[in-house]
Amino acid sequence: MKFLKYMLIFIPISLIAKFMNASPSLMFVLAALSIIPLAGLMGEGTEEISFYSGPKIGGFLNGTFGNATELIISFFALKEGLFEVVKSSVAGSVIGNVLLVLGASMLAGGLKHKTQYFNKKVVEVSSSMLLFAVVGLCIPALFTHTVDPKLLNTRYEGLSIFVAIIMITIYILSLVFSFFTHKEIYATASEEENTATAKWSLKKAILVLVVATILIAIESEFLVSGIEPLTKTLGLSEFFVGIILIPIIGNAAEHSTGIVMAMKNKMDVAIEIAIGSSLQIILFVTPVLIFLSLFFTPMSIEFNQFELIALIVAVLIVNRVSSDGESNWLEGVQLLAVYSIIAACFFIL
Repeated sequence: MKFLKYMLIFIPISLIAKFMNASPSLMFVLAALSIIPLAGLMGEGTEEISFYSGPKIGGFLNGTFGNATELIISFFALKEGLFEVVKSSVAGSVIGNVLLVLGASMLAGGLKHKTQYFNKKVVEVSSSMLLFAVVGLCIPALFTHTVDPKLLNTRYEGLSIFVAIIMITIYILSLVFSFFTHKEIYATASEEENTATAKWSLKKAILVLVVATILIAIESEFLVSGIEPLTKTLGLSEFFVGIILIPIIGNAAEHSTGIVMAMKNKMDVAIEIAIGSSLQIILFVTPVLIFLSLFFTPMSIEFNQFELIALIVAVLIVNRVSSDGESNWLEGVQLLAVYSIIAACFFIL
């Protein structure tokens, strides 16, 4: 994680480049290189706050701010009317978390530890919730693909808002489930986290979090303004940028944390990072983006057929892999292989 701090040099470089009217494609690259360490700082800040707020609230903050980068980037994309990029980045975040992050974590952890074990009960709850969330996200999209487009009218936007309300309600209820009614299921993980101590003061942690959020907002605007010129220059599709590039940029720090935890034989934490982050993307980030789109041009929950297939396959695979309460390096390779195939398909679109 130390190398991320050296990447902070790209922040002043990107600001100077913007002042000198650098090309949008160059600004995309510089902004991407700036956002990666800022996302890392944001994660570190929330981790430090957790020592003062307690592990449960700290874990919630970690997940929320872990996806803040994605939310900020998507907000500016919404503002620019890049709905395909926004929707594909939602799908890409889920696919990336459950295939790329979990696959890399299982591979790295499995090479160091022959077989790794995790709390089957916790993972069953999370993976079942993820399956529900993806089904809820896909049903409106499948509806549009099975009905004659002529029959669809403005009421479909109302359907998207209705689904968004249900999803954010389920998200709130899941917090009640984990924090209050069934908190004993998560007790083991909480006890383990209490052994570490804070490196920063609470004031410093909050300041880092605020500054990192502001800088990410600035860099996200640079990044989004360069998407269309970049796709034209390199011949990439907006789907590839949304599905592969933006999720990797926004979640790079979180991804590396999952791999480090797996190598420390903390597979519970690595799996929770992958599945928990995906859950929050679907149940919290997506509804918030739909509500925000009402201030610009309303965005509907409509994915193309291949995005739907990729989402459903990814979640079914992670449910199968996590069902036995143990993992090894071969399962990691299999998840990475599926992710590579999906990425290659979107690359040639």
